[in-house]
Amino acid sequence: MLSESAAEALGTRVFGYVTGEPGRLLRFMETSGLSPDALRQAAGSPELIAGLLDHVVADEELLVACAGALEVSPERITQAWRRLGPPEFSE
Repeated sequence: MLSESAAEALGTRVFGYVTGEPGRLLRFMETSGLSPDALRQAAGSPELIAGLLDHVVADEELLVACAGALEVSPERITQAWRRLGPPEFSE
């Protein structure tokens, strides 16, 4: 399992991948409802990184492409998502 700092570092790299191409960035902004100003203000925040990882993990094609570009396994990105996301709800 990834440490929190390793998960955050990977999340930052995923952020760079998604924001590095206008089409990917626009799609994230549309699905998240973030305006350009809100995205700028939230850049680097743990909440934004967690939301971005959630977005990437939810789209298998994007997950595989991102993992390939970052030269990590898709499972590694999923581990970062689990580490940084909200705790799972249990009754």
